This record gives sequence, C-alpha cells and structure tokens, in this order.
Amino acid sequence: MKKYKFIFWDMDGTLANTYEGVTNCVKYAMEPYGIHLEGEEELRKFIGPPLRFSFTTYCGLSEEEAEKAIVRYRERYIPIGVYECELFEGVRETIQAFKEAGYIQVITSSKPEAQCRQVLEKFDLLTELDEVVGASHDGRIDTKIEVLQEAFRRMKAQYADFSKEQTVLIGDTHYDADGAKEGGIDCIGVGYGFGGAEEMWNAGAVAVYEDQKALREALV
Repeated sequence: MKKYKFIFWDMDGTLANTYEGVTNCVKYAMEPYGIHLEGEEELRKFIGPPLRFSFTTYCGLSEEEAEKAIVRYRERYIPIGVYECELFEGVRETIQAFKEAGYIQVITSSKPEAQCRQVLEKFDLLTELDEVVGASHDGRIDTKIEVLQEAFRRMKAQYADFSKEQTVLIGDTHYDADGAKEGGIDCIGVGYGFGGAEEMWNAGAVAVYEDQKALREALV
C-alpha cells in the first residue's frame, strides 16, 4: 500500500450510518410537494450527493423548489435528524490508531460543516481529528470536488509539506471516488457503506476494505 500522510474522511456511510436521520428529513422535506418516498433502495440515493442535486434529479423539483426543500430539510435535520445516526463498528478505534500513527485526519463531507461538527461532538471525536471541511449553507461549497478544494486550501495553509500525492480519501460511494479523481488524489473504498464494494472498484478506488479492521491493518 502506498504511504500516505493525509487522510480525508467522508462521513455519511463511511464513519457514520446516517440513513435514519437523512431519510427521515428527506421525507419531511418532500411532504409539501406530495412526493412520498418509500423503500430503502429509493431512499439510499439521497445519501452522498448534495441535496440540491438529489432534489432536482430524483424528485424533479425546480431549482427554486429545491432551495425551499433544503430549508425545510434543515428545519428537522439540525435539531433532530443530525443525531439520528450511529458510528460504524471499529471507526473510533481506526481514528485513534491513525492519530497514533501520525496521520493528519480531515473530514471532507458534502454535509454542511456545522452539522459535521455536531455529529463528531455527539461521538466525542471532534478533538481526535485535525480539521473538518463540509459544505456551506450558502451553496458556495456544495459538491465533493468543491469540498476537497477547500480542504486542499486549508491543508496548504496549515502544513508546509502538504501534497496531493500523500493524500487519500476514504469513502463509500462513487461520488467520493469521482471527487477524488477530479481532485487528483487516491480514493480507498469501504464496502459496508451505501455504495458497496463493486461500486467503489468500478469508480476507480485503489483499494476496498470490507470493515474498519481491514482498513486499519492496511494503513497502520
């Protein structure tokens, strides 16, 4: 395995199982439009991509309607939905092992940055990580590549030796692999998330691990 120094973590489906919180809020956001989403396969599509993309692509909303739906989504998500999640098994141990091994660990999520911090605080992980980069509420930073570009900017400002060659993104869907490829960094996939191992291999991941123990053993 190539030697890395900077580890960029995706959050939803990689560190935390956020299915309950995200899908409950998506259903809540769609109520005014008479759109009823049912079934895990249909709802899982909303975990990973930005909400604007999901609401226009999967629900057929206009840009204006999507913006209103995002506001309604956050009405429930910020006070309630953000806490409807659980860490995947072994995540805490992996983050601690990576910290002890000297890795710089950064959250890079399409979830708004403030809500990323809420999740990390819930699990007492905020102090274990070196930086948190998420989407902005104003839409300026929204897609995975925009999040990664902001992470690159912050890393360059904080670490004189930062380089993309020493950076890897760990994620669970093709959105992560696609963003990593566009950003010029490697992507390692996890097979237990919302995309699955086959999706990650097909999207160009350099490796895929089925659980946190295997990931930990490969990188430490």
